[in-house]
Amino acid sequence: MSWQNEVKTALENNQYDIVSQFYQELIEKEPLEISHYWYLGLAYLLEAREEEAQTTWLFVLSQGDEGEVMGWTADLVNILDGEARRQVKLKNWQLSWVIRQHIYQINPDNLENLLYLVLLEIKLEYFYPQKLKDWQIVDLINSDKLENFDINLLLHTIYKLLDWPAQEVLDIIITILKIESQQSAILEIIEQHIDKIYYTDKTNAVILTLSCLDIIPDRLLLLYKIHQYYIETGNFELALETANKIKNLSSDKVSKIAGIYLLLYTELLAGNWLNIDNKTQEYYQAIQNNLERCQCPMINQAEVMSITSPLAYLKDDLVGNRRLTNQLAKLFQEAVRKKFNQVTIESQKPKDVNKKLNIGYIAHTLRRHSVGFLSRWLIHYHQRDNFNIHLYLVNQVEDDITEQWFKNKAHKYNNLPANHQIIADKINQDNIDILVDLDSITRDSTCRVMALKPAPIQITWLGLDATGIPAIDYFLVDNLVLEKNAQEFYQEKLWRLPNCYLAVDGFEIGTPTLTRQDLNIPADAITYLTLQVGLKRNPATIRLQMQIIKAVPNSYLLIKGAGSEKLIKDLFISIAKEEGIDENRLRFLSGVANEEIHRANLQIADVVIDTYPYSGATTTLETLWMGIPVVTKVGQQWSSRNSYTLMVNAGISEGIAWSDEEYIDWGIKLGKDENLRRKVIAKLDESRQTSPLWNARQFTKDVESAYRQMWQIYCES
Repeated sequence: MSWQNEVKTALENNQYDIVSQFYQELIEKEPLEISHYWYLGLAYLLEAREEEAQTTWLFVLSQGDEGEVMGWTADLVNILDGEARRQVKLKNWQLSWVIRQHIYQINPDNLENLLYLVLLEIKLEYFYPQKLKDWQIVDLINSDKLENFDINLLLHTIYKLLDWPAQEVLDIIITILKIESQQSAILEIIEQHIDKIYYTDKTNAVILTLSCLDIIPDRLLLLYKIHQYYIETGNFELALETANKIKNLSSDKVSKIAGIYLLLYTELLAGNWLNIDNKTQEYYQAIQNNLERCQCPMINQAEVMSITSPLAYLKDDLVGNRRLTNQLAKLFQEAVRKKFNQVTIESQKPKDVNKKLNIGYIAHTLRRHSVGFLSRWLIHYHQRDNFNIHLYLVNQVEDDITEQWFKNKAHKYNNLPANHQIIADKINQDNIDILVDLDSITRDSTCRVMALKPAPIQITWLGLDATGIPAIDYFLVDNLVLEKNAQEFYQEKLWRLPNCYLAVDGFEIGTPTLTRQDLNIPADAITYLTLQVGLKRNPATIRLQMQIIKAVPNSYLLIKGAGSEKLIKDLFISIAKEEGIDENRLRFLSGVANEEIHRANLQIADVVIDTYPYSGATTTLETLWMGIPVVTKVGQQWSSRNSYTLMVNAGISEGIAWSDEEYIDWGIKLGKDENLRRKVIAKLDESRQTSPLWNARQFTKDVESAYRQMWQIYCES
């Protein structure tokens, strides 16, 4: 059934009064043709004469018996549905919504109509999740209403509803997941949205993920996502359980290395160093196998670079670690570009040496994170007359640091989904001249952006050691954090800044919440503090720390840092017993509310003893700012030399060790010799006024000068 041909022109011109008049006259001629009444009421509805429309329909429906009414109702709904669709084609969303509201009044069990109503309400910004419950959509799905149903409409509605991951939405998804024939399609939609869902409503996102895994427990992408959540919330027991499951499910050669890496990384992060020897050997062998096959590691069809991040924590091997990283990075870049059938998305930029440069910074960490706390000063001091600053946040949660230090200080600010092609296209459209990656190897999505080369000059700084991706031109370092011969092991050009590769103007300090009395430590005792995440708790260094404690009477070791509380305790107590140290001399500190309190509580330490082969960076800076002596062992690789360059740039040589023996000696000296500690404290106090480490304004000038020189090289090339 459709409108009479005689009214088509009036309909197209929205002359609904002519349409209603036509059907009034038609009814006078053919009063027994029921459909005329349906179209007359619809014409009234289009004229916004809703009462008259309802009266017309109800009058006719009241005249029939039960069987006739059922057939008439179906015909009326069919006519209204057709007009609602026609109005959508005309983009008359509001009018289509009005018509569908009347269909709902006539037939509230019409699931297809309700789904169209949901889509229209989303379009018109009327929607709120409670309506799904009011309309009893779950009950309709459960009552076999999906028979002969347009399943694509349901899937499209779910796709749109994932912007509202409320309980009512979850109930619908879980209901459909129980229908075996629809599981795969629904899961694909959820996986497309999963990052966005976690960003908008983490609690319901976790419920959704776990609900999906209850029904289909082997869905790898969702296992990866819930593993990430367990890590972020410190639930290492479940993180290890999930990592084991992922490893067992990763059977093909390309993804197998990802499973091996994930389990090893989780073990290290949790602090389970006592049981990783076999996993470490398997990890190195898996990397080597991938290199021999010239295959890039994959997780859920996405290229990964972060699997090389454990290398620096396992051993100080500049040559070996860089070789593996560089080779894997080359495969990574080739795989990323092959997928998009392109070598680069870079467009030719005008080579004007004196132009105002567009500088882009890309990161997932411009918040209460080490990268956020350290990079904020560079953003703060940038000269806006000579540089336009663009920030590209990758699917990042924003907090007070983001708001105060980044969001309002950029020429352009973007928080984009973790889609490297979208981000790379945006960077290219913004005509970025120099793109600086702040996350390095810790973030695969950022590495993929860099591999596409959206800017003519690309730099790595701060996040971790260089990635080795061929599309990255420079790695910002100084003269100490890497030795002079290090260049031969890097794909990137090492750009050495004149002072330290990093500088800050200091840190905000809160009110201390920790005392010796709280820890049952005597007032005259010597307190050593080691504070790092589980990743850095290499047992060989812990043994050196125990020897220091053993040699200094009335000393205690305070242990703080993220990881599994149980596993970290087991690790330290086990090594303490091996070294003949009473575990009563160990104190395990809990986390605190914020970084400001953490820094204030550092004052409980007489000496901070650093980790190796991955030393402190932010933690060392905070310790030096608080005027506390540090003992560190210097290695060859970048991550073994961070504390070293920071201490030298703060004017401190006391505590810098070049061997295990010197590490122990410095630890003992600084513990036993109060005058030596006072000397170091005085130097650190003086350094606040004189050291390049605490002069972020000058550091920014040094970096800007580097950018200008890099741009000149590019223009002259």
